[in-house]
Amino acid sequence: MLSKINVIEMYINICYSFNEDYYLPYERNEESLENLSVSRDIKVEKLCRDCSKAMWDELQDMRRISKKLDAVIESSYDGIYITDGEAKTLKVNKSYERITGFSRENFIGKTMYELVQDKYISKSCTLLVLKNKKTTTIQQELSTGKTILATGTPVFDEDGKIELVVTNVRDVTELIELRAEVERSKKIADKYYLELKEMRKQIIDNECLIVKDHKSREIIEKVNRVSKYDTTVLIKGEPGTGKKIMAKYIHKKSGRNEKPFIKVNCGAIPESLMEAELFGCEAGNCIGDDKNDKIGAFQLAEGGTIFLEEIEILPNSIQAKLLRTLQEQQIQRVGASKLIDINVRIIVSTDRNLEDMVANGGFREDLFYILNVVPIELLPLRNRKEDIIPLAEHFLEKLNKKYGTRKGFSKEVYRTLYSYKWSGNVRELKNMVERVYVMANDGVILESDLPDYINSVDMKLDVNDDIMDLKKATGLLEEKLIKKAFDKYGNVRDASKALGISPSTFVRKRMRYEK
Repeated sequence: MLSKINVIEMYINICYSFNEDYYLPYERNEESLENLSVSRDIKVEKLCRDCSKAMWDELQDMRRISKKLDAVIESSYDGIYITDGEAKTLKVNKSYERITGFSRENFIGKTMYELVQDKYISKSCTLLVLKNKKTTTIQQELSTGKTILATGTPVFDEDGKIELVVTNVRDVTELIELRAEVERSKKIADKYYLELKEMRKQIIDNECLIVKDHKSREIIEKVNRVSKYDTTVLIKGEPGTGKKIMAKYIHKKSGRNEKPFIKVNCGAIPESLMEAELFGCEAGNCIGDDKNDKIGAFQLAEGGTIFLEEIEILPNSIQAKLLRTLQEQQIQRVGASKLIDINVRIIVSTDRNLEDMVANGGFREDLFYILNVVPIELLPLRNRKEDIIPLAEHFLEKLNKKYGTRKGFSKEVYRTLYSYKWSGNVRELKNMVERVYVMANDGVILESDLPDYINSVDMKLDVNDDIMDLKKATGLLEEKLIKKAFDKYGNVRDASKALGISPSTFVRKRMRYEK
């Protein structure tokens, strides 16, 4: 308990600190204090009461501020850890407890030296701050197995000494796991990319490109020259002459051979879907799927080559959009307002005479001239006869490898294959070889194993026939084959398969000849 003199002396000194005029010199003994005047006692008493109230109010304000500060610290999503200048733990918030899995009772009152020694944490950010006297960030490993990111910030007093160290803590365990997962996913993606790259290379390498005939070699020399440039190529030729194989060959020989090769058969896509298939569409504008964006063929071919088969099938509206794409190297998705830059090489093919279609208004003239930068005309098989036997042997050898056999052609078969007109070109030859391979009983394929229509006299070339216009003769032969195949099989699917053409091509040609 304080004595009367202590209390009065304390009050007087407090009063002095507020107002020096109220200070009265006195001897520090009880007698001198008792002799103070009553009026002065009253003044001192009043001043002390006022001083006491002011101090009380200030204390209450500090308590309210402290309470609010505590609420801010506790509500922080980051963990907060506060120590004094001696590394002794003063405060820990609930986020730190959540992040670390420890209770604050494990830390309050303990120094960071103790916590490191007891292996609660791998190393202390606070101790580094005290040592370096600057903000420091480290990664800590906890005994709970978690990994946290700690940033310690020093708080200096008026003398420049560290009074507090405030450390912010974040849980990076999930971030590290996510980074590891991303790395694993990247390795898997790289693996699949390499596999796909190798598969794509094998697919292209395994395509049949047999060039023994001197006319074929001249075409290949032209193709080799144009392949190394990004020039647009128009491949022309009858059905079955190998336009798709030639497009793949150009891609393989180009500087884009490690990038995608995307094939689009314009004749197989409904007109209502063609724009979205080629250029893509925004979510909510795609037929049958309103939730997701659709990536079109041009974006899929980014950096590589897009091959558009049966380009003559494109409706006028799509022709106009393709023209803009080729001129500006940009596409616009269906339902989108912005343009997307592309880097794609264009190769197109047709079995129609586009010049005639332009003259008749069936194909845009401006688009034709952009596509026709480098035309490649593939010869029908009947006009490159030296390729017939090598091709037939190639197809037969692939079947032998596939099924582990050693079948071969007789000399008579070679003569018949050489003299046949092959209106369906390479596709017809390939299908015929597979057919006789399956049907032949012995290791040697005989002329009797060939289909009747191939052995038919009017299906073979005869140098004694009268010379006539080649286009007209081809038309007459094609008409006869179409009619004969349909009469034999009675349906489009089997008839078109026998001729080595697609059902849509068969129907189109049949309708043309029935007019």
